[in-house]
Amino acid sequence: MKAGTYVLVVTGRAGRVELTIDVALLLAVIIYVRIRRKVQARSRSDQWLTVFIALAFGVLIAPTAFGQGVFNVVGQLAQGVTQSGTP
Repeated sequence: MKAGTYVLVVTGRAGRVELTIDVALLLAVIIYVRIRRKVQARSRSDQWLTVFIALAFGVLIAPTAFGQGVFNVVGQLAQGVTQSGTP
């Protein structure tokens, strides 16, 4: 099992059921739902909670190949913007 993945085991009448939960994917869904809400209805603490969840998501995906790809793309964009402002 890779880091950030948890297995939830539920035993009932139907037998034993295992559910694998990827925490990064769960946080991505939570961020998506929170960002879709209306901006006017958010309190300051609600905004800080969204920022904290987004930071936790970033920490979880940073060591993955996807996280490194995002890092490289953002770095190239920032470098392009910096160079375009120089005569």
